[in-house]
Amino acid sequence: MSQVKRVVVKVGSSTLSQNSELSSERLDQLTHDLTKLKQRNKEIILVTSGAIVAGTRQLGFNHRPETMPELQAAAAVGQIQLMQAYQSRLQQYGQIPAMALLTQEDFTSRQRYVHISDTLLTLLRLGAIPIINENDTVTVDEIKVGDNDTLAAYVTNLIDAYLLIILSDQKGFYTADPQTDTNAELIYVVPKIDDTIRVLAGNSSTNEGTGGMITKLLAAEIVTGSGGLMVLADGSEKNILNRILDGEAVGTLFLPQKRISSRHRWIAYSRPPKGQVFVDEGAHHALLNHGGSLLPCGVQQITGKFEFGDTISCRDQNGREFARGLVNYNTQEAQQIIGKNTHEIEQILGYHYYDEIIHRDNLVLIS
Repeated sequence: MSQVKRVVVKVGSSTLSQNSELSSERLDQLTHDLTKLKQRNKEIILVTSGAIVAGTRQLGFNHRPETMPELQAAAAVGQIQLMQAYQSRLQQYGQIPAMALLTQEDFTSRQRYVHISDTLLTLLRLGAIPIINENDTVTVDEIKVGDNDTLAAYVTNLIDAYLLIILSDQKGFYTADPQTDTNAELIYVVPKIDDTIRVLAGNSSTNEGTGGMITKLLAAEIVTGSGGLMVLADGSEKNILNRILDGEAVGTLFLPQKRISSRHRWIAYSRPPKGQVFVDEGAHHALLNHGGSLLPCGVQQITGKFEFGDTISCRDQNGREFARGLVNYNTQEAQQIIGKNTHEIEQILGYHYYDEIIHRDNLVLIS
C-alpha cells in the first residue's frame, strides 16, 4: 500500500459535520492528514460532500431542505463556505487547493472526460490538491451522478488512480448494520464482490448525506472491477489516511480484479447503462470465451431506451450482467433486427451501417 502513488480520498457529510454544521475540528484533522500524505510525495484528489450541510444553517433552515430548489440553493451558498474552509486550512500548510464541480455529463461525454482528466492530471503535476464535488446547484436527474461515493469511484478511474479511500462514519463494511444489530462484525478484507456481499450492504444511511452502504459497495464494484483497490474506513479516527498507506489493518479493504484499459473503464464504469440486452447461450459463450462481437442473431430481448453510442448492459438467460458495451443502433432499430442474421439488416431497416449490435472492441466483460 505504501507504494501507491496516486490516491483519491472521499469524505462524506456525516464525517465532516456535527449537529448539522461543518465541524472545524474534523476539517482540521482531515486537512492535516492530507498534507502528511502530500509530504510523502503522494498525489491526492479529495472528493468532498458537505456543501448542502454548510449552506442549510446559513439560509435559516433547521433541518435538511426537502425540495430540489431549496437543496440547490443550500449547495450554492454552502459550496463557498466549504471551499473557504479547505482553502484557509490547506494554505496554512503551504498547499494549493483547486476546485472542480462535475456532473454526470462530464463522464458520459468522451471528449469532456478526456479534457477533465488532462486538467486534473496537470493540477497534480503542479502540486495542487484538486477538491471535487458534484455541481448540485445545476444538476437534475438526467445529468446527476447522484452520490459522492459513485463520483469518487468515477474520479478514481478518470485519473488512473490505484486507490480510493472512502472515509465514513462507520469503521468499515459489516456483516449487518452495526447501528441496529449488536452482532454485526467488521469484514476486514473483501476478495471479490458477489451476491452474498451485496445482500450484506442492506440499506444503511445517515441523516446528513445521501450515501449509505449500498452506494459505497457500488463504488467498490466500480473501482475493483477496473482493477483498483478501495478502503472503507472511519473518518473520525486519528491519522487514518497515513495508517492506511502504512498497511495497518483498519477499515475494510476491497481487493482488485483484473486491470482494464482507460477506455474500457470509461465504457463500463463511467456512464450508467441506458438499456439492457438479453442474449442466448451461444452469444453468451462467444462473448465470454472467444472475444466475439454481439450480433443481432444472439439477442433475445431488449429493454430501456438508448441511442447510438450509449453504453448498454449485456445479460445472460438468468438475467445476470456479464458485459457492457457501446451500442451501434438505437432502441427502435435494435428491436427490429434482434434475432435476425446480419445479411437481413438492410432489408429490415433500409440501411446497414454495422454488422454488430456491439463490436468486440467496444465491449467490456464484467468480473
